Formats: sequence, C-alpha cells, structure tokens
Amino acid sequence: MPVPITDRFTVPDAELRWRFSRASGPGGQGVNTTDSRVELVFDLAATTALPPALKERALARLGGRVVEGTVVIAASEFRSQLRNRQAAMERLGELLRRSIAAPPPVRKATKPSKGQKRRRLEDKRRRSQVKRLRRDTAD
Repeated sequence: MPVPITDRFTVPDAELRWRFSRASGPGGQGVNTTDSRVELVFDLAATTALPPALKERALARLGGRVVEGTVVIAASEFRSQLRNRQAAMERLGELLRRSIAAPPPVRKATKPSKGQKRRRLEDKRRRSQVKRLRRDTAD
C-alpha cells in the first residue's frame, strides 16, 4: 500500500523495505513467538516520489534522522504486525509531510512606534516613582 505524503505525492510500495523482528518488553508467550515489531526503511536520497527541490529540503531538515540517505521508522506498540505496519506508514507520511512543508514566512523587522516608546517610558517613570516613595528616608 503506497504511503500518502500530500495530495500530489505518494511513496510507492516499491521504494519501501520492511524488516520484522520480535518486539521487546512484556507480553508473555505471544511476544516470544511472533515477529510483530516492524522497521520501515525508506531511501529518501534515491526516491522518485519527490521532485529534487523537495527531496533536498527533506534531507536538510531531517539531518540526524537520515543515515546514508535512508530513513528508518520502527513501530512495536501494537500486538499485531499489521497494526504496526500501518503505524509505521503513518509516521513516515507525517515525517515527510513536515520535512517538505514550505518554510514559514520571514518576519519583517519593525521598530516600536513613537506612541509605544512614550508609553513605555511613562510606565517606567511611574514605577520608579512608586519605588522611590516606598523607600525609607531615615538613612
């Protein structure tokens, strides 16, 4: 089943590699016999699902998550392998969605208005006056 990233982009099944192993932790006899832990391996550097510009953006943003161009997603929270596969695909889709999202608009630097400056200085004077009146003048 392909992994949807956005309305326009999906990762085809052919670009996904799966590895299965036994999950750790409690679970009794079932956990010792079933390979329910899932690792989804996606080669981001070699994918054809994304255009080069988005691929570069994703590689730059995912920095530490990418090892030799691949992203590995592990899922072992469910008892069934199928549910863990679905969880891994959802995580990969969300990770790629966030990594290719357009950067936020750059903040335009502004300076405080004259009115803001005047109000700030008046507040400072007023506060200073309050503190001055509280002082003990017996020194």
